[in-house]
Amino acid sequence: AFNSIGAMSNSGEGGEDSDRLRDNRISQVKQIASGRFGVTTNYLMHAKELQIKMAQGAKPGEGGHLPGHKVSDAIGKVRNTVPGTDLISPPPHHDIYSIEDLAQLIFDLKNLNTDAAVSVKLASEKGVGIIASGTVKAGADKIVISGFDGGTGAAVSSSMKFTATPWELGLSDTHKVLCENDLRDLVKIQVDGGIKTGYDIIVAALLGGDEYAFGSGLLVAEGCIFCRRCHTNSCPVGITTQREELRKKFSGTAEDIIIYLKFIASEIRELLASIGARNIEEIIGKSSLLSSNLGGGYKKTKLNFDPIFREVISKKEYCGNINTVDHLNEIICQNSNHGKLEYHGIIDNTNRSFGTTIAGKSQLEAFQNGGVTDLNINLRGYSGQSFGAFAVKGQKITLEGYGNDYVAKGLSGGKIIIKKPQEADYPSNMGCIAGNTVLYGATGGEIYLNGSAGERFAVRNSGAQAVVEGIGNHGCEYMTGGHVIILGDTGNNFGAGMSGGIAYLLKKNLIESNINMDMVECFDINEKDLVLLENQLKKHIEYTESKIAKDILAEGIKNNFIKIASRRYLEKTKNI
Repeated sequence: AFNSIGAMSNSGEGGEDSDRLRDNRISQVKQIASGRFGVTTNYLMHAKELQIKMAQGAKPGEGGHLPGHKVSDAIGKVRNTVPGTDLISPPPHHDIYSIEDLAQLIFDLKNLNTDAAVSVKLASEKGVGIIASGTVKAGADKIVISGFDGGTGAAVSSSMKFTATPWELGLSDTHKVLCENDLRDLVKIQVDGGIKTGYDIIVAALLGGDEYAFGSGLLVAEGCIFCRRCHTNSCPVGITTQREELRKKFSGTAEDIIIYLKFIASEIRELLASIGARNIEEIIGKSSLLSSNLGGGYKKTKLNFDPIFREVISKKEYCGNINTVDHLNEIICQNSNHGKLEYHGIIDNTNRSFGTTIAGKSQLEAFQNGGVTDLNINLRGYSGQSFGAFAVKGQKITLEGYGNDYVAKGLSGGKIIIKKPQEADYPSNMGCIAGNTVLYGATGGEIYLNGSAGERFAVRNSGAQAVVEGIGNHGCEYMTGGHVIILGDTGNNFGAGMSGGIAYLLKKNLIESNINMDMVECFDINEKDLVLLENQLKKHIEYTESKIAKDILAEGIKNNFIKIASRRYLEKTKNI
């Protein structure tokens, strides 16, 4: 419906079925949320806009939890996980702890999909204008202000009632702060949070909004009756349920949505005519046209709308934000011959998001034309952040040196190898070879680290295979798939929220108090595990010449390892 009328639908958190990418059902806006579910390179390359959901007005600062009984075969496929297992989104993005980190993720996405705009969704709250100005400076092309009224029916009622603020307050603050700081010409502002009528859109435009997003109104148009049972898998009209007998009750059509939006457009035209405006662009930011009629009594004496009605207009026309691509990524793309490349070079920490641009282009070509990716990249030096992020199948990147934070973020089938320099004279498990949040949101591929990594290793991994020689705290947090082999120490809180996937730890390094046993248990390894461990350790030796892996193979695998996993996951994958 949206694509046929020139609007854009948003995939929301959780990915999108690859079949939809080939036809008019495609969502032009792809969302990147804290869980990174289904966020593959292929998913990100089929978008006109990539939206980083920092917060949602209906539940700001909270993560999400999709119960296992709602994880159907279709959802499991899209989210790269086993059907029936719980899916937990962390409250924060684990690669965003500062405005610089946000700038890095924006840079990652712009390097990956060089044709897509990047938007950042913020909850309407006091001071959001200051946050928005930092977000614009970080490189965002669009700011989305999300109000408290609206949002998912699965949000906790206390959050929907008592957190965030109306979109009118956040939108007004954001528009004025950006104008006063000479930043308004760099971005567009979108607003959502219970917008349902043409009147709402006129008010949003007067307060500075360029674009307007609908959620609840469209659901009602196609049959939602607001029973707020979305999280129970028992939606009586078949919208938010995976139960086939209930889904058959869904009677909504694309025409229902189009008719609803046409009525809204008609109302907008009437309201514009009533104030003498020819189009909606003429009234954006003209907040002085607003007034309040509070009647008498307490409200009239205590409420002051002057800060909202005060008009501030940008002195410049919209020109958009700057899109930059790392120069080493450009060199790699220039040397590639239709997805084939053999490259040797030097990297330093000014080269951020290395490998993303060629990954995106190769993935798109492979998806559209069935091409084969064969990218073999060999480097020496110290990489910048997000080394090998979103690497795809057929892409192999070997670094002799050191990685920074976010190595192999969003890994989508590629192979990343980091080995210590030949001149290094320390044992590999005594040196940190990669930074924090390695493999965040990975959906497939392999990584081999000839040394230790930092904190939150493999957080939200849902399909990658990893061998590492030691990690910091919070390893395998919220993991739902894949295998992680740790040939050294693990820090505290290992396996928190780990509903899927398997971790293999050395018995001699095991400290049970370091493992968060809320969702996982310790198991002895079986024959299936032995085969996997032997294959992965042999690859680790082949790629990194790891002495630790050689010693373990010589001693014998069976007596060296213990398996950490969720019993429910092992039962569903028949690995128990």
